[in-house]
Amino acid sequence: MINKQKAAGVLALSWAALTSPVLAQQKDYPIQPVAFTSVHVNDNFWQPKMEVNATVTIPYVLAQCKANGRMDNFLRAAKKLDGDKLSEFPFDDTDVYKAIEGASYSMQNKRNPQLDKSIDSLISIIGAAQEPDGYLYTFRTVNAKKPHEWIGSKRWEKEEDLSHELYNAGHLYEAAVAHYQATGKRTLLNIAIKNADLLVKTFGPGKIEEYPGHQIVEIGLSKMYRVTGNKQYLDLAKFFLDVRGPKGDAYNQADKKVVDQHEAEGHAVRAAYMYTGMADIAALTGNTKYLAAIDDIWSDVVTKKLYITGGIGATGAGEAFGEAYQLPNMSAYAETCAAIGNVYWNNRMFLLHGDSKYIDVLERTLYNGLLSGVSLSGNRFFYPNPLASMFQHQRSAWISCACCISNMTRFLPSLPGYVYAKNKNDLYVNLFMSNSSNIKLAEGNVNIVQQTDYPWKGRVDITVNPDKAGEFTLRVRIPGWAKQQPVPGDLYTFMEKKSFPLTLMINGQAKSFETEKGYAILKRTWKKGDKVSLLLPMETEKVLANQQVKDDRGRFAFERGPIVYCLEGPDNKDSLVQNILIDKNAIADANYHADLLNGVDVISAEGKSAKRQLKTDSILQTDQMVKAIPYYAWANRGPSEMTVWIPYETSAVRPKPAPTIASTSKVSASLKNVRMFAAIKDQYEPADSKDTNYPYLHWWPAKNTNEFVQYDFDTEHTVSESKVYWYDDGPWGGCRIPVSYKILYKKDGQWVPVKNTTPYAISKDSFNVVTFEPVATTALRMEIQLPVDNSTGIHEWAVK
Repeated sequence: MINKQKAAGVLALSWAALTSPVLAQQKDYPIQPVAFTSVHVNDNFWQPKMEVNATVTIPYVLAQCKANGRMDNFLRAAKKLDGDKLSEFPFDDTDVYKAIEGASYSMQNKRNPQLDKSIDSLISIIGAAQEPDGYLYTFRTVNAKKPHEWIGSKRWEKEEDLSHELYNAGHLYEAAVAHYQATGKRTLLNIAIKNADLLVKTFGPGKIEEYPGHQIVEIGLSKMYRVTGNKQYLDLAKFFLDVRGPKGDAYNQADKKVVDQHEAEGHAVRAAYMYTGMADIAALTGNTKYLAAIDDIWSDVVTKKLYITGGIGATGAGEAFGEAYQLPNMSAYAETCAAIGNVYWNNRMFLLHGDSKYIDVLERTLYNGLLSGVSLSGNRFFYPNPLASMFQHQRSAWISCACCISNMTRFLPSLPGYVYAKNKNDLYVNLFMSNSSNIKLAEGNVNIVQQTDYPWKGRVDITVNPDKAGEFTLRVRIPGWAKQQPVPGDLYTFMEKKSFPLTLMINGQAKSFETEKGYAILKRTWKKGDKVSLLLPMETEKVLANQQVKDDRGRFAFERGPIVYCLEGPDNKDSLVQNILIDKNAIADANYHADLLNGVDVISAEGKSAKRQLKTDSILQTDQMVKAIPYYAWANRGPSEMTVWIPYETSAVRPKPAPTIASTSKVSASLKNVRMFAAIKDQYEPADSKDTNYPYLHWWPAKNTNEFVQYDFDTEHTVSESKVYWYDDGPWGGCRIPVSYKILYKKDGQWVPVKNTTPYAISKDSFNVVTFEPVATTALRMEIQLPVDNSTGIHEWAVK
């Protein structure tokens, strides 16, 4: 009874803070974002995408959450549904929270009474699933007979590992704050306060001293502090940062104290959320040690570990940052969640430092590696975002680990909150999209109207309408790409070192201007109707990567304004692009196609296609017209070939295979994923068995089974040799060379083993060749015994 009274007292204090007329903190970011509630986007690029998110994606994700057991988790925890069946992952609760967050932003942009009612019902179910002391984690509250192995036998026991209890709390807090700010309702916020008060009671010095296994609660607690004024939430967020490391793993950034980290490492999403949280706590507490660390980490990422698309996290092994300059294309991970985290982080860095270089990275990520995460239709999604493909990548309708899907749902409607920022009488114009916004400066209220066809055209008109004439400073970002610098540092550069004119006009007259930290400084007495026009040079550029990025040597990428382009099969001859070569001096033209991919600029240039020939190493080259589309729009027409980086040197091109017995055969296998079949006959010789630069076939997660792969020839052939290159990603991956294999041929409808004349040697990092007595047949089969504890894969299988 006493404990309940204490809890009620804390809750009452938290509620009282909400009704307090002043919630301003003593410290915060020197620059403040202009809230999404004040910015009304109405352009032809982002507004339709936000509309698709509101009308298609949000209802779709809510329906998928229901169909895939997310809602049932809460109903069972609330004892409103019988049984103890749960969905797949303990963090599945967050898909519901993120959907609510996205719906909240969306309803602020455009009223939707039906959605509002649905969210209210959902919040009541969440509240019913919450335990009396505030604990909210359905996978434990359901009390399943066979608990998930990640959750431990008691609360918080496996928090530093994989339970995700604090991760779930962080997303709850973000959703609660968004819902409160967008609707004024406290229903979800009250649930979040009750949970946050439990964390304050449970964690801290002299209490449970554990760090979150997956960061984000730090961001959520910071938001809760801003809304409630309860400093205990801020103190706890700081505690979670300070208690991390140094005895943990690099995977979740726990191998060092956070202030001692100076390079990006480990799981990219965890990292980006942590760096964002460090920025928040640095701003709110004035702790400069966090700043020194994240400044160094930011430089490490931007100069060594950033994809041209703004994606981060090069490797699927741990969904992690790779080594410096390790930026493979076809195996690029570049998770959608990591791109969203990269936007969060760079926005916070801007708010701390006021430098446009952070918005340059944010914009690059936004228009490319983030936007690629959702289809134009709004109901198909990417988890990884590769920069090259040979049909093996396809958007998914749903993914069991649906974090990227629900993250896209919440991010897009929050986009208006990134357009402007302010500091007293400084008004920052960061992103360019048509909108009407009402912004309060120290001088008074200002209505800003942007009109532009950005990103296709470079003209941006900004009409300034103060309530009354007054002096303040407009800081208009001059994008790095308009100044011959695609990203800060030397990771990427434009091939042609040519400056193009950039014009800024006020009320129709060209003005000279000074720049500071990448912004044009326009300080004057503004009156209603004053118009600033920015004319950016929208040129088609060829981008080169630093020579230390080995995967991009001898290649360039097309870029136009903030948009990175790619070659995709449907737009090019024979639906192939890996075999295309474009001279680095080729002239590229851009034209807008309103009827293609919801309206895009298409880049065209003269190029060549390369093709292998039988019995010679010479490559046959044929002239052809090459077309490129915006990277974000690829994979909206089914699986295809795609590449961002285009060879200009013959050594970098991937010729079309010669017509061999294997390449003209039909592949079948003991696999359901037919998209892997073509990999074994693409005539790509891997660098080693763990090479992931081109597709491969694998049976993972199968273990200790007998599998097969088969060639059905186009006609009868006499064959006497097989050579196979095994895929083996040890020691960290799940595939190893097989225990054994054998070759069989089809004879009178039966499979008969060949009579081998050399042993069946099995080794990695080279072709395994076996010769046998010649057989005339229409089909060849390889039967493979998988290892007891691992699976097996094949890079290439050739026969002759």
